[in-house]
Amino acid sequence: MIERTQTEAYAHAAQEDRSAHRSRISIPATLRASGGKTLQTAVRDLSLSGYSATAITRIVPGTICWLTFPGMEAMRGKVVWWNNGHVGCAFDRLLSEDELAALNTRWDGR
Repeated sequence: MIERTQTEAYAHAAQEDRSAHRSRISIPATLRASGGKTLQTAVRDLSLSGYSATAITRIVPGTICWLTFPGMEAMRGKVVWWNNGHVGCAFDRLLSEDELAALNTRWDGR
């Protein structure tokens, strides 16, 4: 029952976050799809629940993947969509407000 409650809480928070303002950003990172090679990417959009990034190679929705920012541990997620060289993924664990703010501050280009 606890697992279902946590899943429901994540789904609710993720849906709420999808309507939140998202800033365009460019963060260098690596992306590795399950069973694939690690690829260089640039994260273009980042939120508490997920991100979009460049991905020249098609990645099928539902694929497990790992995103790694410089100096950080890999974050597991799942591909939600792929379209014309861009991929959208949902994190398995929501970022905290502090984590999101730190990433935005470090990489906002100002």
